Amino acid sequence: MTARAEIENTLGRASWGYDEDDVDLIAAQFTESASMTMQIGRDGDTIGPFEGREAIRKLHADSLVAQTDQRRHNLSNLVITAETTDSASTTANLTLLSIENGAVRVLSSGWYRDDLVRSGDVWLIASRHIYLDLPY
Repeated sequence: MTARAEIENTLGRASWGYDEDDVDLIAAQFTESASMTMQIGRDGDTIGPFEGREAIRKLHADSLVAQTDQRRHNLSNLVITAETTDSASTTANLTLLSIENGAVRVLSSGWYRDDLVRSGDVWLIASRHIYLDLPY
């Protein structure tokens, strides 16, 4: 498998984990010392950083407990902005769908900026910044 495909799989598994309420799958896509931040709207303050795999896992678990809908994270336009044999930086668009009461609606859009590192045979997210156009 190519590095690009492996990186896409890592990002996809993190999204799939959220959509399927599997916080362990989400957490497994991050390094132990990973960092994550978020910004909502161009003028929004930076939320975080959430430091470490367990803090990122807890953030996602707390978010899942509070939601009543089914979420679907759709990543597109993945661009690898830098790559070595052991590290990569990516940007990908996000379209976040919400399914509830028989209706599908776009909840938000935005993008992810990720720095990944190779760990054995897999790529893991070392840092992630999420930008959302609207609150989720």
